Amino acid sequence: MNEIFPGPDLLNTSLVQLATLAALSSVSTATIACPALDMVAGGTVVEVTDGDTIVLNDGRVVRMIGTQAPKLPLGRDGFDTWPMGPEAKAALEVMVLNKTVQLGYGGEKIDRYDRQLAHVFVDTPDGPTWAQHAMVAMGLARVYSFPDNRQCLDLLFAAEGRARLSGLGIWRDPYYSVRAADAPGDLLTKAGHYELVEGRILHAEHRGGRAYLNFGRIWKQDFTAVIEAPGLKLFKAAGVDPLVLEGAFVRIRGWVDDRDGPRIEITHPKQLEVLATR
Repeated sequence: MNEIFPGPDLLNTSLVQLATLAALSSVSTATIACPALDMVAGGTVVEVTDGDTIVLNDGRVVRMIGTQAPKLPLGRDGFDTWPMGPEAKAALEVMVLNKTVQLGYGGEKIDRYDRQLAHVFVDTPDGPTWAQHAMVAMGLARVYSFPDNRQCLDLLFAAEGRARLSGLGIWRDPYYSVRAADAPGDLLTKAGHYELVEGRILHAEHRGGRAYLNFGRIWKQDFTAVIEAPGLKLFKAAGVDPLVLEGAFVRIRGWVDDRDGPRIEITHPKQLEVLATR
């Protein structure tokens, strides 16, 4: 289980700047703590699109990999602003706008939208500051990872745990509450949403080239986590057999769908945190 410590609450949007500055001071050694990144020069940030996307002076758009901030419509018809989306954008603006940054790559470098997929480090007089860590530490982003981009996540998980326990930022809002795996009816209402779900795995099995982690006795109605063949390869490479997790209390993060009850597909091991083995 991640070690968790309480911290100060982010009371309202008027404190965004103070909270941002406080977070900056706590993560200036991030490049030392996460040395596995391929560091390159970035440039000056000329625009902040939302709480996890920036634009550099050479026109490159950078998606801050490893995190998901509350989303904004950004011109999409029928898309509602997620709670605290404007606050997350404002905090990131305080942190990076008109400042020079370095980019750290830990996997795939460009996505299908031609955005750079990088960790962002802000140049400051006290050394580089890790923007992703600061946003998560303030409770203005969640950890969000991909099979081909999983560097530095343990540090982000620890920061998220502290923010969640302290009720910072998004963790005050029920929209972002951690869901209970044994409440499938509630989870069904979250289909299409990115959620954190906690519960005990009652049964784990391989079937049809997949692994199923069942959180209830009626698999067509209860919550299930599914690991397809590509994900199983990554579990094997990590030396983890998901079947040994039967009986464990875990936290799973991912997009909820509705296929034989509420379900999340696990594409790589970092989507699953073991909180207790029995």
